[in-house]
Amino acid sequence: MAQSQTLDTSGPAEARQVASLRAWLLAVAALVFLMVGVGGATRLTGSGLSITEWQPIVGTVPPLSQADWLEAFAKYQQIPQYRHVNRGMSLDAFKAIFWWEWTHRFLGRLIGAVFLLPFLFFLAAGQMPRALLGRLSGIFALGAVQGLIGWYMVRSGLADRIDVSQYRLALHLGLAIAIFGALVWVALSLEAPERRPAAARPARIGGAVAIVQLVFVQILLGAFVAGLKAGASYNTWPLMDGRLVPDGLGAMEPWYLNLFENALTVQFNHRLVAYALVLATLWHVWTLRGTRDSRVRLTTAALAAAMLTQAALGIATLLGQVPLALGLAHQAGAAAVFGLAVWHLYALRHPHPETRPAT
Repeated sequence: MAQSQTLDTSGPAEARQVASLRAWLLAVAALVFLMVGVGGATRLTGSGLSITEWQPIVGTVPPLSQADWLEAFAKYQQIPQYRHVNRGMSLDAFKAIFWWEWTHRFLGRLIGAVFLLPFLFFLAAGQMPRALLGRLSGIFALGAVQGLIGWYMVRSGLADRIDVSQYRLALHLGLAIAIFGALVWVALSLEAPERRPAAARPARIGGAVAIVQLVFVQILLGAFVAGLKAGASYNTWPLMDGRLVPDGLGAMEPWYLNLFENALTVQFNHRLVAYALVLATLWHVWTLRGTRDSRVRLTTAALAAAMLTQAALGIATLLGQVPLALGLAHQAGAAAVFGLAVWHLYALRHPHPETRPAT
């Protein structure tokens, strides 16, 4: 059996080994990022229910003949979305939504292969650190679970609904973002061991942790906004339905259903958390003024710029009633902000070796 050991970057060969591992993990993270974007496209184009079966192996091959296309279309015509939303759709129009969903599923399979095959290679070559083995096995397991959750989400829209459950959508997106963040963190951890002990004050690290957590919560809230199509209404800003605090936030009983099923409340909460995130990020930037660590300065500036850009994208998407291009940019922006927040937290916890105490 191949031996797994802790990486030593003291020599050129070991440094190349670390660089290969990091490049591989960042490539997988980039594919997951792309997957999140394509997932947004399937949602915005109403494509997610166009493939009504889950065939992990056979489904890799798309329809290749006219008969195959007609068979796939006939299966789609049996579900409520076709009967109540897309009745009369042409075969060409069906192909357009089919390719979005097929691409989304194909990317999932590709990510699995791009992760597993190099993992087995590094393991067989004895280049997989023991500490990394458990982490990467856990990430791979989460990826497998994600495939199951994706089908669990699709199934919710095949019988009694014309779209997927917002609860399952939030679960699916949330797990994708968690996997993305884990890949980024593990890739960043593959660096020279001569790092100085964490020098940032606990309050600063705590602020970075809070931003990562709040961005994740905001992404989940965005999934509920998307699942309820809440962005297609109340398309004014900064007022909402003509008021700062609109009527009807607690119209449902019991009260907690408003948090997940009342489109007005869900969009209102998404707005509030966006304001909180912008303010928290600006305050955090202020607390880090004057830092001497170049990596912390870089990640702080990148995070602040991305957060403000994402807020502006959110407003533009809302005012435009969620056009496809802005909707995709907003979802991709959310994943980018989360990745930058993770990078910034890592930079604070592991100051750059070039940083030296002030004289």
